[in-house]
Order: sequence, then C-alpha cells, then structure tokens
Amino acid sequence: MNTINNQKNVKEQYANAGNLNTRISIHQKYSTNKMGFGNWIFSNYKITEGMKVLELGCGTGDMWKGHVDLMSKCSKIILSDFSEGMLENAKTNIGSNANVEYQIIDIQDIPFEDESFDVVIANMMLYHVPDMKRGLSEVRRVLKTGGAFYCATFGEHGIIEYLSKTLGAYGIEDNVNKNFTLQNGKELLAPFFSNVQRLNYEDSLAVTDIDDLVEYIYSLSSMTTLSTVPKKEIHDLLTKQMVDGILSVPKEYGMFCCRKGL
Repeated sequence: MNTINNQKNVKEQYANAGNLNTRISIHQKYSTNKMGFGNWIFSNYKITEGMKVLELGCGTGDMWKGHVDLMSKCSKIILSDFSEGMLENAKTNIGSNANVEYQIIDIQDIPFEDESFDVVIANMMLYHVPDMKRGLSEVRRVLKTGGAFYCATFGEHGIIEYLSKTLGAYGIEDNVNKNFTLQNGKELLAPFFSNVQRLNYEDSLAVTDIDDLVEYIYSLSSMTTLSTVPKKEIHDLLTKQMVDGILSVPKEYGMFCCRKGL
C-alpha cells in the first residue's frame, strides 16, 4: 500500500502549504488549457441560492478565490480539512464571512446529522482516505436526498506515468496512489450514489523553464528516491527531451458528479 495512504504521512505532507503551492504553481504557469482546472470544476457545480455546502479537504482554499459570488449564494458553507495547518492557510486566503465556517474534519467521521447538506465537495483527496467505503458512506449520510456530491481526481495516464518512464533509470516507478482515479472512481462511487457522471478536463503542460519542473518533481512524495540525485542531472536529462524549447507533459484530470437517490 502506498505510504501516502497512512494518515500520519498525509498530515506531514500537508502540514504546510509549501509543497502543495509548488505543485499548484506549475499547473498555473504551464497548463495548455487556460481555463484552469479549478475554474472548470466550479463551472460544473450546481449551487443555487440558499444551499448548504460542505467541502472536505479544502486545502489552501485557493480554488474559492474569484468565486465569492458563488460563496455568497450559500446559506452556509463549511470548509474543512484534515490538516490544521492547511485550514489556517484557507482562513488566510478566504477570510471571514458570515456564512463561512472552518472546521477540522475527517471524512470517515463527519460530525453532522443525516441529510444536512445540499452539496458535498471532496476534490483531489479521496485517494488519501484509509477506509474509502466508510468515507463515502459518511458523505452519503450527511447529503440530502437529491443532493450533489462532486469529487475531482486524476487519471492513471498523466504526469507521474510520464515521469516514471522518463526517469526510470533512476529507479523511479509509477507508484502514484491509485485508490481513487478517473479509471476506478465510478465503480467505487456507484454503490453509494445514483447517476454517477465522469467529466474529463482536457489539458497538458508545455514547460519552457525546466527548473520549475525539477522543483515540482522534488516536491512529490513518490520521487523520494531522487533525494540523492543532483538536480542538475535531472535538469539536463529533461532538457534533452525538449522540442523547440518546449517540454510537453501529459495530464489527465477530471471529476465525478453524483446524486443521492432515494
């Protein structure tokens, strides 16, 4: 089992926003789809006036920037994370609003009554949950009948697969956490939700400054075997892969939109 699935390691990895910001910035800088993954996710939300919303694993809260209008529609929005450090970053990024609350919450034990929320969100985090069935059962429990559950994730044929092939000589393997991906997510969600729909976000990276990609690589927990390899060596190898000053790196991201049936 990938060690990232251990809650202690997850807490350590997300104790502060440093590594996460490194990973976010490369997408902001080099993504070929200029809409942005976060904006695309929000474009698929169906949040109307007076709804009560719970986000699990809100991270830095950065995705809510520029969506104050959507936030203000909610009668209440609870932004939560498993990491206290990450939640502090979210408070700083979003600030205080009368209808916004911040809470430390474990998806496996959500401290709310049955049928409490119109919408539950859990983006880029379900693959960390040790007991997936328990976590999804809890989401279903607190979601109102007819309510929506949105969960973004990655596919199995994106950046890590590319890097593992490119850096295979250094012992790098594609050991990315595949507990919840675009490939197996529908199967995992189907027992708990009706009308599970997969949506794909078409994108890739067009990297022009290899230094940025090197920093991204060294921020990944799955690349720990590179810790003894000089960054210049990785830099030179990747530079040789460039065509006309651009290194093209595949991405595979998307989301599932689910409904709670009777």
